[in-house]
Amino acid sequence: MAINELRSISIFVKAAELGSLRKTAAAMDISPQAASQALAQLEEHLGVRLFHRTTRVMALTDEGSQFLEEAQPSLLGLQRAVRTVKKVKDEMSGPLRIVGPRSTFQPIIWRLIDELCQRYPGIVPDVQLEDRVGNWVEDRVDVGFRLGASPHEGVIARRLFPVQLIICASPEYLKANGAPASLSALQSHRCSVFRNPGTGKVVPWRMKVGDDEIDQPVVPAICTNDEILELHAVLAGRVIGQLAGVTAAPYIRSKKLVPLLVDHIPDRYSYFVYYGSRSAQPARARAFIDLAVKRLVDNTEYVLSMKELRGSSAGSLRRRRR
Repeated sequence: MAINELRSISIFVKAAELGSLRKTAAAMDISPQAASQALAQLEEHLGVRLFHRTTRVMALTDEGSQFLEEAQPSLLGLQRAVRTVKKVKDEMSGPLRIVGPRSTFQPIIWRLIDELCQRYPGIVPDVQLEDRVGNWVEDRVDVGFRLGASPHEGVIARRLFPVQLIICASPEYLKANGAPASLSALQSHRCSVFRNPGTGKVVPWRMKVGDDEIDQPVVPAICTNDEILELHAVLAGRVIGQLAGVTAAPYIRSKKLVPLLVDHIPDRYSYFVYYGSRSAQPARARAFIDLAVKRLVDNTEYVLSMKELRGSSAGSLRRRRR
């Protein structure tokens, strides 16, 4: 006969403490019949009688006393552990393991971490930024961020904002070399390419052509696995680069970079925040997820409208000079 050992032992310890099945049932919010059945099943499972019982009195047998002596400390320890975990789950303190991509995401995540720590000084963020996609379980992740076309399987995901891939050049580069008028014209320009730090592979430029996306070949003048170095090369006027919108946006808005071929910007990539079961999360993880959603969902600071892009593009600059 299958029994719930933990439940039966809990009922046994409570009955030994109160000396009454009726009081035990009331204390544990079960029926007296359920309490009696649980004790009977435990005795049958152990093969001994634990109580001498009459209609009015119940007293421990010698075997029952020995079993209580052995079981009660462990049960109390387990109950303390349960209470502690529930308390910690609801506290705004303790470690919070966060993962995300190194490329493009460092400035964004720092703002979130800074605001979180100011609100809840007891939370200790453990932030790991790398471009590889790790194993959610093995890495013991509480909250993760990823760039992709769609959410990963096996976790809950919330889309934050689209990530534009914008071809950019500095005004100095365009003054010296002119602007490419088409995708094919890129072959005659000095371009930067990005090498994925996680895979070691060169990331092709992705371009939108009609309803499709293609890999656009370019001749690399600079190849690097560091996005900031690539940004500096583009700002210095040495190369044209395809930069993430979150990186390029402030420089385009300040006229330090000019967007090129804006009709070919792909639009299928977005940032997502990932997490496990919402109901089982610690309060500190829920607070961080809520903050990320509040601050990042469709945040226009990180996304350029098509009006902005066309107004800042090389073609628009040429028309204004006429």
